[in-house]
Amino acid sequence: MGSHHNGEWRWFVCHTKPKCEKRFANLMATSEIEFYLPLYQSTRKYFSRRIRRHQIKYFTKPLFPSYVFCHLPLERKMEAYQRDYVVRLIRVENEARFLRQLDSIKRLIESGVELELCPPLEQGARVRISNGPLAGVEGVVEDPTDPDRIVVAVDILQQGVQTQIPQSDLEILEDDD
Repeated sequence: MGSHHNGEWRWFVCHTKPKCEKRFANLMATSEIEFYLPLYQSTRKYFSRRIRRHQIKYFTKPLFPSYVFCHLPLERKMEAYQRDYVVRLIRVENEARFLRQLDSIKRLIESGVELELCPPLEQGARVRISNGPLAGVEGVVEDPTDPDRIVVAVDILQQGVQTQIPQSDLEILEDDD
């Protein structure tokens, strides 16, 4: 993929119109453009009057509504706008940090832990998960009275994902900034 393009490749946050994330991701796939759309399984319980009992429906939903991440050559940037799914492209400045954060999000989703969208934390103890399949993922613990809840941020979105990790699997990081 991309071997016929010799321009500079960059990561962008693609801010899509509401409920257009999956259509935009499909467009990127057919255009052979690398992308990442974080999805999670959501369940909803409904009462069906027809069968007179509760039913559970499963949905695959974007973790960050209205956002898809894509990696493309600068000369192909306008292709993202070809179908009217995208409102704007936001260029990622610190790609190394961004990719570490995306990797953490991917690992959280793949692990199956319960996730909740939240604002990133400005303050709190920086921690790293030290054991298990999420070892190496970094986040922030805001509340010392509830040290099992950590937030993993995606800075460019100004959003984070909160999950619960046993305190025994967390190590506190020293601030080196």
